[in-house]
Amino acid sequence: MKAIVIEKFGGPESLVIKDMPTPEPKHGEVVIRIKAFGLNHAEMHMRKGEWAEWVPISGIECVGIVDACPGGEFEQGTPVASLMGGLGRTISGSYAQFTRAKVSNVVPLGPASASLRWDQLAALPESYATAWTCLFRNLEIQAGQRLLIRGGTSAFGRAAINLAVQAGVHVTTTTRSTHRVAQLERLGVKDVLIEGPALSERAPQRFDAILDLVGNSTILDSLNMVYRGGRVCLAGWLGGLAPISDFNPLLQMASGVHLSFFGSFVFGTPEFPLTDVPLQDIVTMVAQKQFDAEPWKVFDFEEIQEAHRIMENNEAQGKMVVTVG
Repeated sequence: MKAIVIEKFGGPESLVIKDMPTPEPKHGEVVIRIKAFGLNHAEMHMRKGEWAEWVPISGIECVGIVDACPGGEFEQGTPVASLMGGLGRTISGSYAQFTRAKVSNVVPLGPASASLRWDQLAALPESYATAWTCLFRNLEIQAGQRLLIRGGTSAFGRAAINLAVQAGVHVTTTTRSTHRVAQLERLGVKDVLIEGPALSERAPQRFDAILDLVGNSTILDSLNMVYRGGRVCLAGWLGGLAPISDFNPLLQMASGVHLSFFGSFVFGTPEFPLTDVPLQDIVTMVAQKQFDAEPWKVFDFEEIQEAHRIMENNEAQGKMVVTVG
């Protein structure tokens, strides 16, 4: 099979296409013929040698067709999505024509998927599964509540906006660029704030919940913007991977505020089964055009270096997807 391989740590040119062995079927796993996969910032950090775990064939998510499933959990030919479970981190990932994923990290896309293209489906798994879990599990968001999403122009942020607006939540979001305000307003957000230091001093109100995708550089500020009993979930690092320095909860965290973290690497574990995420319902909502989940840009397999260049330069305005011929 053809696979995109991290030949060495470095820039986008480090990604090269090579012939690699096609994965053999094993019990407890599913061999997937990949049709498309989404791009994620984690893969950029892996390529640069900034991630603790990585393997030569990167890629943490994909959509495709079941090619083999020795245990019989999935029928051959079933349209499925797969994400995490070590993909691209401890086992060969989705930057290839085939991958072998754990059964626990594979879910059927459902009948509504037949009306969508593969590139449309590839924009969903990682972004929407993670956004849904953050919103409805960690933050326990409900209709009518006020939610702030820091980092709304990212693919993750847009997924969270779509799901929250669809659930009747009053959404405020942030962006670093005034040029993207209109894009976010079209998604149904109530207000757009310009992201920057000490946002809590400029925000016009407090919130019931905050989903912080900017990361360690803003999380302490986010804790100052929720009501007593409010919830803050840290789930992204758009602002970089540098750790929080000198965090003292006694001095820097409001009493009665709930802080949690979510990392999608736990999907497929007993505590976070992937089947808990209503991915088929999300596919149906997209098919029925209840919200716009179109990929921002679609690349051919051979264009992976250009896709990573755009990602590294922060030029993307939504989810980027690669199709596999």
